[in-house]
Order: sequence, then structure tokens, then C-alpha cells
Amino acid sequence: MPDLSTAEARRIALAAQGFLRTPPARIGPSRIRGLIEDLGAVQIDSVNVLVRSQYLPAFSRLGVYDLSLLDRVAYGKPRRVFEYFGHEASLLPIEVHPLLRWRMEQARKGIGVWNLVARVGRERKDLVRRVRAAFRERGPLSASDFSDAKSTGSWWGWTDTKRAVGFLYWCGEITPVKRRTSLERIYDLTERVIPQPVLQIHVAEEEAHRQLVERAAKAFGVATEADLRDYFRLPLLGARRALAELVESNVLVPVKVEGWKQQAYLYRDVRKPRKAEASALLSPFDSLVWNRQRTNRLFDFQYRIEIYTPAHKRLHGYYVLPYLLDENLVARVDLKSDRQSSTLLVHAVHYERGFERRNVTARLREDLKRMAQWLGLARVKLPS
Repeated sequence: MPDLSTAEARRIALAAQGFLRTPPARIGPSRIRGLIEDLGAVQIDSVNVLVRSQYLPAFSRLGVYDLSLLDRVAYGKPRRVFEYFGHEASLLPIEVHPLLRWRMEQARKGIGVWNLVARVGRERKDLVRRVRAAFRERGPLSASDFSDAKSTGSWWGWTDTKRAVGFLYWCGEITPVKRRTSLERIYDLTERVIPQPVLQIHVAEEEAHRQLVERAAKAFGVATEADLRDYFRLPLLGARRALAELVESNVLVPVKVEGWKQQAYLYRDVRKPRKAEASALLSPFDSLVWNRQRTNRLFDFQYRIEIYTPAHKRLHGYYVLPYLLDENLVARVDLKSDRQSSTLLVHAVHYERGFERRNVTARLREDLKRMAQWLGLARVKLPS
């Protein structure tokens, strides 16, 4: 017999991800900051067909809030959140900064960095020095503030100067202070952005891996080794060593989950709810579903985002959000914000097998109305 049924594992995961709490009466900066701390990472994405992905997790868990709050928390002072590569590009609690310096050190060697960026770091050291000096002398800058940094040709046609900026970011020498647009970061020297007490903290690489695996375990509740490793994109041996230490110290408890072929691990302080009452439209990059294999294991829900799929080959739509109802993913909703007409356009709703449409539709309509209110849109247009 398994230690946990699939349903128990789902409820544990939902509780760990913050979905089973009573929505707060008021959502202020501390609530947003607390959510980022609990999740460990909120993935950033530039697609704006609905709203930038990083704004959705707080709405899905807390309800209607002022979008500007996230920007204040992410880039305001005192600095408690910073932007770097956690899962992918992410908003991260400031306490995680010392835990990712091993990644910054690897970037200096060209490890884990996009090839063209690594090449500039390796072959254009003079350019990297000049770009670094410009930040020191001129203060906060974006890549486009350098006269020769404008892209040539396609969006991916970066010049070497822009790659040098990217290299310094990967290496942790510069950190975003804000965003001029959703695609354009403004950086400054990290020593001017990250609080000095944080910069003075040194964590050995092995210990950093251990703490990151523990943070992933806390955010997931119950997970496999692969799940835990993927949360912060950790190296295999480092994650495996950390996992063994956490099991030995009883922070993680090995368990068997119904239907899971892999060994699972339960976080020792996890909540084990007997029922799940929640509803939420989820970003495609929400940490509940960003690991597609885990999503399939937990919810029997095979999901992929189709924005990069040719239109005639899409099965569900361009920007499709999974819809959580209680403890199941019951539908896929293709959404768009039409800001000109102040309308939340629902291009399509695809219901999962085994869930009655009439039992889902009423709750979904309410959540769509709430989303439109949150986004400042006057109406919701459902498919005819």
C-alpha cells in the first residue's frame, strides 16, 4: 500500500503552494512579499496577451490586488526581492541571493549561459570591462542605453554590447533595479542594489544546494528527486547529495505515492488537508504546473503551452490557462485582454473528461469576472 494516495498528494501540494488559505481581506505589500518567500521563486515571462505571467500567481492565490504592488515589492526599497535565474528568470526572496552565487561563479566560466553570451564573456573581456565601467560611472542603465547595443535584424539579433550586459547579469555583477518596459531591464552594479549585509553572507556551494532543495521541498510539499532538482534547476549530483542529507536529518521523509513510479519525499512540516476548496486560473508558468511531468502525475493533466505552435496545429489555443477547481484541473481556458474594447476575451473553454460542464461553468464564470475586475476590464466575452 502507498503511504499517500494521489488525492492526498494533490491536497498536500495545493496547500504547500498556497491555494487552500482563506483569502485575505486586504492585500498589501507584505502579503505579496510573503507569497514570493513561500513559493521561493515566481517565474517572469514577457508574453502580454493576457497579463505578464509574474502577476498571475498572487491573483490566483490571494485574489484581486493592485498590480503595482508587485512592482513595488520587486524593485522597491528596502530591497527584499531581486530578479535573477531561479527556475527561469524569476523574482526571488533576497535571502536566496547568497544561495545562487555558485551559479554566478559558473557563469563567469561560461557554464549554464547562452552560448553567444558566454562567447562574449570569454573572447571580449575588454568589452565586458568597458560595459562594467559604464555602469560604475553612469549609474543605472539598460542595454539599449549603450549606443551600439540595439538589436540588428530579429529580436534575437543581439550585438556584442548587449551580450556583455547579459554576461554581467548572469555573473551577478549587475542586478535589475526596475523595468522600463516588460522586455527592458534597467540594471545597476549589484553592490548598489543588494543590501550589504546580504552581500557579505557566504554560503558554500554544497550548503547552497541543500538549502535550495529544502526550499523546493517546502514549496512542493511532496515531490520526487527530479521535481526538487527542477525547482531551482540544480545540478544532478548537487541535488542528489543535498537530498540525501535532508533525508538523513529527517527534513524530508521518503514516501510512496499512489501511481508514482519514482520515490517521493514528504516535507516534514507539511500540511495534510482532508479536503481542498479552491478555484483559480493559473499562469502557464505558475510553479504549481511549470513542471509538466509532475502536473501529469498529480492531476492526470497533460499540458503544454502552444504559443510557439503554428496556429493550425494548436489543440487548445494560444495562451491557455489551466483552471483549478477544488483539487483538480478541470478545464483549459484560452484568454486574451482586449484593452481597446476593455474586454476579457474567452476564445475557448476546453473541459477535461470526467468533469461535468455544468458543475464547472458557474465557478469559472465568477473567476473570469473577478479576473476582468482585477485587470480593469469592463466585461467578459464568452465563446458563443
